[in-house]
Amino acid sequence: MTEPCGASTGDWDVVIARFGDHLRLELGRSEHTVRAYLGDLEALAHFARERDIDHVRDLNLLALRAWLADQERRGLSRSTLARRAASARVFTEWAVERGILASDVAARLASPKRAHRLPAVLTADQAVAVLDAAAEACDSPIGLRDLAMLETLYATGIRVGELVGLDVDDIDMTRRTLRVLGKGGRERTVPFGLPAERALTAWLGEGRAALWQAAGGPAAFLGARGGRIDPRTVRAVVHRTAGAVDGVADIGPHGWRHTSATHVLEGGADLRAVQEILGHASLATTQVYTHVSVERLRKTYEQAHPRA
Repeated sequence: MTEPCGASTGDWDVVIARFGDHLRLELGRSEHTVRAYLGDLEALAHFARERDIDHVRDLNLLALRAWLADQERRGLSRSTLARRAASARVFTEWAVERGILASDVAARLASPKRAHRLPAVLTADQAVAVLDAAAEACDSPIGLRDLAMLETLYATGIRVGELVGLDVDDIDMTRRTLRVLGKGGRERTVPFGLPAERALTAWLGEGRAALWQAAGGPAAFLGARGGRIDPRTVRAVVHRTAGAVDGVADIGPHGWRHTSATHVLEGGADLRAVQEILGHASLATTQVYTHVSVERLRKTYEQAHPRA
């Protein structure tokens, strides 16, 4: 494959930009994923240039290991280090295919093991308390929106990016389902219940029209200025609402997702059904929720059994 002028020299900025185009146009990765990859690689490029590695073609395994060690000294978490190592491996594999690198120098780059921490989840009573608090504040278009978002997140377990990407036509009130575009462009159908239906009906029927501006287009959820809502706004709403309820730990949209999945499993759902609802490519990813449920069962047992 012929490279455009400048790419064969291995200039960091040129090569990273081309890799971004590869992720977007050839692999169809989301803009969020592309930003994460490019952010990791820009950090690598900065480190490399400080050590006079001005061209990608001069990158080697020792430099990559030194980069990760430097990142660890700076206090980055193991999960971030693991992601950066993965970004480097994908990048160098692509660079070899394009003739920019002579060999795949990151193929033997080990990823730091991630800490196996159980995700934080709310009890069913705590989740209801948060939703009740949101319902008490739904006397305005913003309040109706916030309640609808919280009910939808809890009812479906969708990701915050998936919620933000919903259009009005993706919501089927008759069947009580959402059409969701997940990671890797995979589409799935997710059911929701009566409380979410009521909240969505109120928001779409009363609140959305009061906020909508042309910039909002078909977006199901809108920001205060009438455009499609920003993920940061959704996160702020979830944190603020949960934080206002006594006894409830600070939790964000991802915590809502964990909570939803855990409660569905504890209610007797099949693990593969939960995998489909959450949009996990691998069943192994979904299995973390079985560990959460077992851990919660153990805590209940230890509190209740006289000889625990």
